[in-house]
Amino acid sequence: MINRRLSIIIPVFRVEKTLDRCVQSVVSQSYSHLEIILVDDGSPDNCPQLCDAWAQRDSRITVVHKQNGGLSDARNAGLAVAKGDFVGFVDSDDYLAADTYAEVMKLTDEADIVEFPLWRFYGSSKQQLLSFTEATYRDMREYWLKGHAYEHCYACNKVFRRSLFRGVAFPVGAVFEDVSTLPLLLRNVNCLKVCDKGLYYYCLNDKGITAQATGRELQMLLEAHLRVLPQWQDDRYYMHVLNIQADVCRLTGQQPQLKQRHVSPFAQGLTLSQRLKAIVINVLGIKSLCHINETIRKS
Repeated sequence: MINRRLSIIIPVFRVEKTLDRCVQSVVSQSYSHLEIILVDDGSPDNCPQLCDAWAQRDSRITVVHKQNGGLSDARNAGLAVAKGDFVGFVDSDDYLAADTYAEVMKLTDEADIVEFPLWRFYGSSKQQLLSFTEATYRDMREYWLKGHAYEHCYACNKVFRRSLFRGVAFPVGAVFEDVSTLPLLLRNVNCLKVCDKGLYYYCLNDKGITAQATGRELQMLLEAHLRVLPQWQDDRYYMHVLNIQADVCRLTGQQPQLKQRHVSPFAQGLTLSQRLKAIVINVLGIKSLCHINETIRKS
């Protein structure tokens, strides 16, 4: 029987309407060896009282009340008090399918990280199921590139061996914090497993950063990827970062930061749009591509 303790950290800020649904989905998990940490990030509404009420109802729940510092700061506060062998993160406007952690924790004998399926933007016209075929990775470069991990860096659909966070914290004040953090964690991973069971419901928040990202926020996302590119790179990942660079140029007017490299238009996995962009940058350069992208988006 698996009895590893799993700490679930739930940052809480202005989520009166969804907090109960979120916490209920966690306390109802059939994997009961849980420590649940609600981090009240200085929420100005009734969330602090809701958190305390949950702690009175379930002895596995601990509440941390703190001044507002943002999502990363709240996660770090939860990590500071977590005692589990593994740790997971749930955003308080999201929720989990029943039995998710029971399925995921079966794979933690060997794995340092286990990733499981996720509904992206659930409940909106953009919803998309991120599903997986079971796989084991011992080479993190292979996971990042062949597993296209850069497209799903989410912390919420993974459980992590807590010791991975020694010396690693979520970047306070940054957005798209998961893209910055996951590569740092992967440095110390010996085994990562991808699971085809379990399900996380990532609900689109129209006021969230994903829906309203500006040039400043996309600049942070670009810089996170630029830190990874020297270590792990192939044509498909480069084109993924190029798309972000083009949007940053369009929204900020800044010159491209991404270094020019030759990309084969016939590289495996490229979309038609990416193949055309590869031809443009090979012939005209990244700066010209950014100008073309801006012109098209304005028309």
